[in-house]
Amino acid sequence: MGNYSPHNSKKLTKTLLPILLLLLLSTISQAQGNTNSNYIKSKCNITTYPSLCLKTLLPYASYVQTNPIKLCDTALDIAIDSAKNTSHMVSELGKNKGITKYETAAIKDCIGDLKDAVYELKETLGAMNHLNDTDKDFQWDNAKTYASAVISDANSCLDGFSDRKVNPDVKAKINDAISYVTKLASNALAFINHLY
Repeated sequence: MGNYSPHNSKKLTKTLLPILLLLLLSTISQAQGNTNSNYIKSKCNITTYPSLCLKTLLPYASYVQTNPIKLCDTALDIAIDSAKNTSHMVSELGKNKGITKYETAAIKDCIGDLKDAVYELKETLGAMNHLNDTDKDFQWDNAKTYASAVISDANSCLDGFSDRKVNPDVKAKINDAISYVTKLASNALAFINHLY
């Protein structure tokens, strides 16, 4: 049997056991990660913009796990950040030299619409936080109403540029940014609509 001894066996066990535990934990963690990612992938299929949904939400798979409320809240947080960033970008465009009075008016209106959108997204989050209350259906309806209003506000911003003489580059930048906010809000609304 060679050099077999109980001492060598214990030494081998002490060496292999931690390695086996690490492999097991790594496999479990990877399986959970796959489950979380697959959950988000399946949920993104119900949205209007599934590729954007995957791009923005897959990085949060470990946080969201398979929790539909966390998924809604995360989608709303992303939309809020995007609306704030867009508002800042539009505001900066309004400071450019040589801007016309038509552009100034459209930008001012758009900033107001974006502030409304941020407010409504926050109200949506607030309603989502009360889904465990006794008036769950009322809160759920509020969440859907506020999220829908965000899309209306974003479209209102774009309408302000459609019938005014505005620099095509300014118009294109704002259109792209607002479109992004609208898509994020639409995806969040899809999750909210499919909660129950």
